[in-house]
Amino acid sequence: PKMKEDNCLHAALICLGLGVLCYSHAVAAEKLNHTRPSLHGHHEKGIEGQVLHRSKRGWVWNQFFVIEEYTGPDPVLVGRLHSDIDSGDGNIKYILSGEGAGIIFVIDDKSGNIHATKTLDREERAQYTLTAQAVDRNTNRPLEPPSEFIVKVQDINDNPPEFLHENYHANVPERSNVGTSVIQVTASDADDPTYGNSAKLVYSILEGQPYFSVEAQTGIIRTALPNMDREAKEEYHVVIQAKDMGGHMGGLSGTTKVTITLTDVNDNPPKFPQSVYQMSVSEAAVPGEEVGRVKAKDPDIGENGLVAYSIIDGDGMDMFEITTDYETQEGVVKLKKLLDYETKKSYSLKVEAANVHIDPKFISNGPFKDTVTVKIAVEDADEPPVFLKPSYVFEVQENAASGTVVGKVHAKDPDAANSAIRYSIDRHTDLERYFSINAEDGNIKAIKALDREEMAWHNISVFAVEVHKQHQEAKVPVAIKVVDVNDNAPKFAAAYEAFVCENARSNQQFITVSADDKDDSANGPRFIFSLPPEIIHNPNFTLRDNRDNTASVLVRREGFSRQKQDLYLLPIVISDGGVPPLSSTNTLTIRVCGCDSNGSLLSCNAEAYVLNAGLSTGALIAILACIVILLVIVVLFVTLKRQKKEPLIVFEEEDVRENIITYDDEGGGEEDTEAFDIATLQNPDGINGFIPRKDIKPEYQYMPRPGLRPAPNSVDVDDFINTRIQEADNDPTAPPYDSIQIYGYEGRGSVAGSLSSLESATTDSDLDYDYLQNWGPRFKKLADLYGSKDTFDDDS
Repeated sequence: PKMKEDNCLHAALICLGLGVLCYSHAVAAEKLNHTRPSLHGHHEKGIEGQVLHRSKRGWVWNQFFVIEEYTGPDPVLVGRLHSDIDSGDGNIKYILSGEGAGIIFVIDDKSGNIHATKTLDREERAQYTLTAQAVDRNTNRPLEPPSEFIVKVQDINDNPPEFLHENYHANVPERSNVGTSVIQVTASDADDPTYGNSAKLVYSILEGQPYFSVEAQTGIIRTALPNMDREAKEEYHVVIQAKDMGGHMGGLSGTTKVTITLTDVNDNPPKFPQSVYQMSVSEAAVPGEEVGRVKAKDPDIGENGLVAYSIIDGDGMDMFEITTDYETQEGVVKLKKLLDYETKKSYSLKVEAANVHIDPKFISNGPFKDTVTVKIAVEDADEPPVFLKPSYVFEVQENAASGTVVGKVHAKDPDAANSAIRYSIDRHTDLERYFSINAEDGNIKAIKALDREEMAWHNISVFAVEVHKQHQEAKVPVAIKVVDVNDNAPKFAAAYEAFVCENARSNQQFITVSADDKDDSANGPRFIFSLPPEIIHNPNFTLRDNRDNTASVLVRREGFSRQKQDLYLLPIVISDGGVPPLSSTNTLTIRVCGCDSNGSLLSCNAEAYVLNAGLSTGALIAILACIVILLVIVVLFVTLKRQKKEPLIVFEEEDVRENIITYDDEGGGEEDTEAFDIATLQNPDGINGFIPRKDIKPEYQYMPRPGLRPAPNSVDVDDFINTRIQEADNDPTAPPYDSIQIYGYEGRGSVAGSLSSLESATTDSDLDYDYLQNWGPRFKKLADLYGSKDTFDDDS
């Protein structure tokens, strides 16, 4: 049937083409018959009255038509050109030019017939513009002006519709109303929409009924059934067809596939798959431990399937809690408090599961929640011993005798077996081993003397273990308070040292003392201050108890003297308020000091009293200034006196030769350089570069001579010099460094000899200095020193 339909269609198209061709020939012939060449034409007036002649066209046509996709054996005759000046003698030649001329379209230059030599496709090119002209065959002279004409390609239905996409994907909420728009599909046809119905499309659904429908003219797909349930079927495959020719028989068609997915809405409440859940938990479980899980099923997905769990009733609401695991959508039952199998062996809970997000459009389907009963059985566990109290506090007096009972702890086995308990002390908390415990009854005893002042509290830990199950143990803290007894006497709070002025007035307070007691406040303050009975009538000081744990010391008499006594020791008795009361005697050191009129301390030394007795500070400064001035005067006097004596005895390091040259030259003055020959002072022994040294220390040691003794410390310079000369002459070990560098060589054979004092007092010298007595008073000192040898020997 399909082949027959195609053959009929092909025959119809051929007939249609032939009809169009015949019609074109008839129209062209009619037009050619009605056109005749005019040699004179029509007259028109031009500018300035000039007559213009317009030649009348000998042949006129508008357009030709040729059918596309022609597959016949011969070329298609498009049309015929003919001019009425053509007499048929073959002198006129027809020329064709323009689009496709000579390639697609050819013309018979004698008859003017135009043929199409190739198959044309309207979708590639819809029309061609050509130019025709008649010329003289011999001269090629145009006989008529060229004229344009159009060859239109006549469309046939040779292109099927095509969709923009081969596959479409769309979503629509489940339970949507009938007619809800899902998606619009669009197809296009390449045929000419202005000619016939070749491009007129009609949409239809081939697959997807009865769930969806499509609008024939627009291609919009809509829902066709109500209450489509995603949980029943989530995805649908729809096939849409687009057909041209208005959908009539013989039209071409194209199809596309549309995948439609139903999106979820919250249209299902959660449901528990069972009505009762059975769970169990050990009584040894700790709070926060998971007991079990429940799960309500909700076929919805995403946030529509979120479920929250809660406990709404039951006797275990205080013992258990439930949380939501949003990854698995389960309710997790956890332990909230410790359990005791011996107290309660089972619990019951009522758990509710409810949707978190509820769609108001489906509220009528509710309620969106469900409940279930959870029964929890408590399992017995081997528990450690339990003390009757979470902690213990005991008291014991300090200095209690060894073996004194401090207190008793008690623990029991909570299990049904009620095993025996043994007690022990954690020695890490009692390193000094002050306490012991009876392993059977839990009595704690003190085995060492306790001192509250050393440690007021003892914190120990006691273990309790089952006799037959050593791994089951319990631990409890025990705090032991050491109760104070009055075993410490009060003492001074500090090492006091008081100062009293010499001019202190009677009953004048000069110090306040306080006390300190190591005992507790019950055995300490209030403190009582007093003087010992033997000095209660002390003439110097008295004591006043201020009744606030302090006491003031006052002066009983007026006037103290550091010269007579500068230190007093005052014993003070301090008693506490304990039972029985304790007391101690403390000594207060009191120093007597000098003070000014305002009572400010100046000095507390006895020497200071002697120096400034009866004198003020200004007077002392004046005395010191006078002493300094006197010392300066004495020093100046001694200095001037020495300067006067020094010229008699030469001690300075002077060059004697300069003195001789300057003062002993009686020649012609400074310009007379021949008056003194300096060569006479040159030492002939040093010509060869060797000068004997006299400062070499001798090999033997000097032994002091028994007759020599140092001169007394006297102001007489002569005696001092003589003594030192004698010591130097008799001491060969002392090199004369000072003399070697001062005196130069003075020549040989001098009558007067050397003036040096070296060896001047030795017994080996034969020089006679008696002539110095005749040199006048300026040399009297030298004469006395060197002139009287016998006198010096007698004195030695």
